[in-house]
This record gives sequence, C-alpha cells and structure tokens, in this order.
Amino acid sequence: MKTDNYLCIDIGGTNIKYAILNNAGNIIQNDKVKSIHDKKGFLNQIDKIITQFKDVKGIAFCAPGKVYDNTIYFGGSLPFLDGINFKKRYNELKVPIAVINDGKASVLAENWLGSLKDLDNCAAITLGTGLGGGIIVNGRLLSGVHAQAGEVSFMKLTDQKDVNKIAGLQYSAVQMIKAINKDTPNDSEDGPGAFKLINENNSDILKIFNQFCYGVATVILNIQTVVDLEKYAIGGGISAQPILIDGINNAYKRLIENNPIISKMLTKPEIVSAKFKNNANLFGALYNLLLTENHETL
Repeated sequence: MKTDNYLCIDIGGTNIKYAILNNAGNIIQNDKVKSIHDKKGFLNQIDKIITQFKDVKGIAFCAPGKVYDNTIYFGGSLPFLDGINFKKRYNELKVPIAVINDGKASVLAENWLGSLKDLDNCAAITLGTGLGGGIIVNGRLLSGVHAQAGEVSFMKLTDQKDVNKIAGLQYSAVQMIKAINKDTPNDSEDGPGAFKLINENNSDILKIFNQFCYGVATVILNIQTVVDLEKYAIGGGISAQPILIDGINNAYKRLIENNPIISKMLTKPEIVSAKFKNNANLFGALYNLLLTENHETL
C-alpha cells in the first residue's frame, strides 16, 4: 500500500542523504550513507534505499552535474553517473520520479520555505565538495539553453592557464576544512573542529579561512554583475557557522571598496545563511517533484 509521503535522495560526493518528507515539507525520518566512488557500488547503495522505501508516493532525486530530462550528465564529483536516468531505472515502481541538479534544488528549497521565500530574484550557493549554484530571475528558475545555468563551480577566477583553477576546486569547503585541520589533532573532515580553530583567531588558520570567504564573495560578485539579485542564501553544513556568513559579507565589502567604480555601480546584495543548511537539497528535490506532478514550473 502506497503512503502519502515522498522519498527524497540527495546524491553528493561525500554522502548520499535521504529522507521521507510529506508534501508540506516536513521530515518524517532521514539518514545518510557514505558515498561509494564506483558505479556498481554506488548504484547498489541507491537500490537499497529505494527498496527500503518503495511504498512511497513519489521519489525525488537531486544530483551533481548537469541534469536534463531526468538524465545526469558528467555527475560532478561522481563522473560515473554520466548518462544515468533514475526515472527510467526505477520506472517499474509506477510512482512519479523527478531528478534535478543539486544547486537548483537548493534554491528551490529556500525559495519555497526558506531564507529566499517568495523572492523573484535570488540565488543559493551551496558550499561542499564543490560549489553548487541555483539562480531565480524574475520568478523563474534559471536553467539556460543547455540546462547548465548556475554551474558556478566552473567559474574561472584567475588568469592562470591551468584548467583546474576553477572555483569549485579552489574554494571547496571540504578542502578548506582539510587544510585547516592538516597540522592539528583533528580528523581531516572535522568541520566543527576546524571552525573552533577559526574562532580562536590563529593567523595561519584565518588566512586559509579568509581566502575561502574571498573566493565565495568573488563568485557572488560575478553573478551579481550579470543578473543583479536581491539576496543570496549560503548553504551546506558549514553555513550553520555565524562567522562564515560574516566572513563572506566582509570579503564582499572589501572587494567592492577596492574599486570605486564597482562600489558605485553595483549595489551589494543581502548575503544570509540558508534556512535548511545541509538539508536544502532534500526539500528542493521534493519541491521540484511536486511542481512536476502538477505540471508546473518555477
């Protein structure tokens, strides 16, 4: 017997997070597993989750990479997902299934029930393994001709010829935390431990942190020059740290203050913490499925 709840699966380079939600956006239960980085093992993980909750009303996925017509292309930090279509893979379940890019899921979540609620011009930036991005302009989710709008990880922020010098690699929250924890007793992926060190104002630690904030602020400034948004919600697990939002806002102010033309031409947008922190993609995946079920778009 089918329930009235939905299974939402957030595919990430570090973890696969999943939750049962109702159509009002309330989490009934949730969990996560460490992502296996090979195709067979990874798909087995997804199969086990689906089997555990196969009696749901619908299944909502979000994933890294470009997503077009429910098919994942490239797959971001999980390139073996290239060409996977979860709607077709689980077609025999006879329930609605929808797949969306994780950055777009994040902005949908915040625009539905979060820090960007009901705004017509806004964006979400998710800080994790890479940089996720989702943009809403004039009340519509910005997808682009090739379904790749908002892929801020691929921004080039330097004039270096190295093709790997892109925003998602240079300003990865995971890599920032590892760099801070490198010469400490902390586990390399210990986010709270890293922020404890940041709050202690150690100059070497602050240099790493401020460089990270500067990179995120630069990404926001570059987006702002093109689409002029009202507010940006910063998501990902580390967005729960107040010093992060302060750091990004301060870095943005320094960026525009150093150039009088920019400071006069570009009004600073509001930069806030995302309401759903590390769970935004689950809510956004659900909202995308609900819109699809009702034959609506944002």
